[in-house]
Amino acid sequence: MDFSYSFTFTALVLLLSLISLSFTAKLKQQQKKNKYHPVAGTIINLLLNFNRLHHYMADLAAKYRTYRLLSPYRSEIHTSEPANVEYILKTNFDNYGKGEYNHSLLSDFFGEGIFTVDGDKWRQQRKASSYEFSTKVLRDFSSVVFRKNVARLANIVSEAAISNDTMDMQDLFLKSTLDSIFKVAFGVELDSMCGSNVEGKEFATAFDNASVLVVYRYVDLFWKIKRYLNIGSEAALKRNIEVVDNFVYKLIHNKIEQLRDSKDDSAVIKKEDILTRYLQVNDTDPKYLRDTIINFTGAGKDTTASTLSWFIYMLCKHPDVQEKVAVEVKEATKSMEVKDVDEFATSLREEALEKMHYLHAAITETIRLYPAVPMDGKICFSDDTLPDGFSVRKDDLIVYQPYAMGRMKFIWGDDAEEFRPERWLDKNGMFRSESPFKFTAFQAGPRVCLGKDFAYRQMKIFSAVLLRCFVFKLSDENKAVTYRTMINLHIDGGLHVRAFHRCRT
Repeated sequence: MDFSYSFTFTALVLLLSLISLSFTAKLKQQQKKNKYHPVAGTIINLLLNFNRLHHYMADLAAKYRTYRLLSPYRSEIHTSEPANVEYILKTNFDNYGKGEYNHSLLSDFFGEGIFTVDGDKWRQQRKASSYEFSTKVLRDFSSVVFRKNVARLANIVSEAAISNDTMDMQDLFLKSTLDSIFKVAFGVELDSMCGSNVEGKEFATAFDNASVLVVYRYVDLFWKIKRYLNIGSEAALKRNIEVVDNFVYKLIHNKIEQLRDSKDDSAVIKKEDILTRYLQVNDTDPKYLRDTIINFTGAGKDTTASTLSWFIYMLCKHPDVQEKVAVEVKEATKSMEVKDVDEFATSLREEALEKMHYLHAAITETIRLYPAVPMDGKICFSDDTLPDGFSVRKDDLIVYQPYAMGRMKFIWGDDAEEFRPERWLDKNGMFRSESPFKFTAFQAGPRVCLGKDFAYRQMKIFSAVLLRCFVFKLSDENKAVTYRTMINLHIDGGLHVRAFHRCRT
């Protein structure tokens, strides 16, 4: 009996030992199999470098290509490797999305809009938006609006040129593109350009402030506590969102009333703007419309304004490029002299814009170095392995970095940090595109930016009119120009320039 017990006990110990050895071997094998990207810092480093965040990340990207930043909640994986970007945005698209993490940070401001949601909500909004952006009605209507608003802007620039005044071009671009997006998207004459709409000015300021404060949540470990207590940055965010919401809900109410009145008196309402089309064929829930407006505004206002601002800045730093663009516009439009800005803007046609390959290249080169959205993050939904052989875990935040990628020598060559529009032209001077997984400013895959052509059309119309009529120079050549860390890449403190009539130089 004792021998039997001893034998059984010994056998049990041996069995447990074998199981333990097997488990340990599998664990070591798993650890060996799962390679993880090098740790380059923590979220504290992001907070300490917040005002120069994209410089900091570009420095890390040059050293590591892909790296991890540690936080109390999850690892953040930042990548500038095109193969990884393609895998995240296209190849394994279903495994990477906004996720609850991004949604929790952004939804107080952007709601359940296309920028914050996944799955069926995203597909439904994507389908509706895709249809609207593809219509000829919107394309033609938007071109008319862009030409009208750039003419108004050009007249303001002309007055400043005559009086030799300094202008903040970024402020003017922000106002003009805001006027444009509101007219195109919602059929509203906001008139922030001339400052006659006080509510519009308050809305624009609150919108910009909310954008900054939402981004700050990504590095603020205590934002939820501050929101609960309604203190500090979260109290400021709440106040700004209230200003935005009051304005937007009033806009929606007025549009609904306008449509209702038109039905009563048999008046015909043009279905040119996006909001009117939504109200006539889609869900009319005010919260849904509010979220749609905020997301359209975020996509259409700041992105083009910031790009145009950086574009003028680069042309001021490279006057030879500015002159080449002006010559191309003159030749494409066959305009020997511009006596009337309004007339010139109105006469600018799609056929002429399509001939402006150098202008298109110069704008694209600006976007490469100063992308309107400098970084974008996705949540990993299940454990995965990226093309570079490194593993990612469920709930990791994967961030690809258009700003850093535009400066990587391993992507663009030794002259990566130089402004050289010619890199986008073939031997015949025709524009040639690059892989969207290398030039990531407009995303790629199923989430590729729907408004890309829309944005280029607006930027080319604005650039063609302004550069045909004026020469721009920085008001202070020695003043450092850098960005303000927010959702979009704004120039910190604005872009202060002087303009000179081209015919008088």
